[in-house]
Amino acid sequence: MERDRPEVIAEVAAAFEAYERALVERDVDAIMSFFADRAVRFGVADRQDGVEEQRRWRVAQGPLPPGRFLKETQLHTYGDSTAVVTTLFGYPGSGVLGRQTQAWARLPEGWRIVTAHVSEPA
Repeated sequence: MERDRPEVIAEVAAAFEAYERALVERDVDAIMSFFADRAVRFGVADRQDGVEEQRRWRVAQGPLPPGRFLKETQLHTYGDSTAVVTTLFGYPGSGVLGRQTQAWARLPEGWRIVTAHVSEPA
């Protein structure tokens, strides 16, 4: 049975935390630095294929509501070069928890998100 690798968990956790900071701070350049060029992202009511589509979409978006929090975050590794992060996210004053999944791959330039999905219950 495949076991999570602590050293890979630490690397991806650090990248994921830095991504979250960039997301909350709405630092588009930093956010985009975490995505592979061909990454596909499915959002709540949007879809981007590749980093250029995502960059245009992110620039057009307003900031996140204040107080974003994560809950039940899980990170699992699959060998030394693949990891999956899943988490729930929410905002103060809202009983709605969204869902976020990211597949990360170790590429020559470092850990990058190769696909991402964000959803909220209807």
